Amino acid sequence: MKKFGLLLVGGIAAIVLLSTIGPLVGLAVSLVILYFILKQFLKTERKMAKVGLAILGIIVLLASIHNVPAIVGVIAAAVLYLVYKKWNTTKHTVKKTEDDPFVNFEKQWNELKHN
Repeated sequence: MKKFGLLLVGGIAAIVLLSTIGPLVGLAVSLVILYFILKQFLKTERKMAKVGLAILGIIVLLASIHNVPAIVGVIAAAVLYLVYKKWNTTKHTVKKTEDDPFVNFEKQWNELKHN
């Protein structure tokens, strides 16, 4: 039943992630452009260039704010990653080490040595 729940949550997260690919790409592009504008703004010394870059930066910042649904896509990617990690950790791997006779022998041998 746990695997079914993980499959269901993972499926929903994958659908949400696929539906927000456009805003994710738009957010990434606008943030890269904003980074280069900020970098150029800090380098330039002319007043008119700074004003022009500030106006351009505000426009690109507004464009990146427009891609807020991409945050839902990032959250869906994180949930998908957590589901993937939970899927790979099962009870069998933990039980296998507990049922291993060599591990039990080593534990009992250490107990005997201490007594």
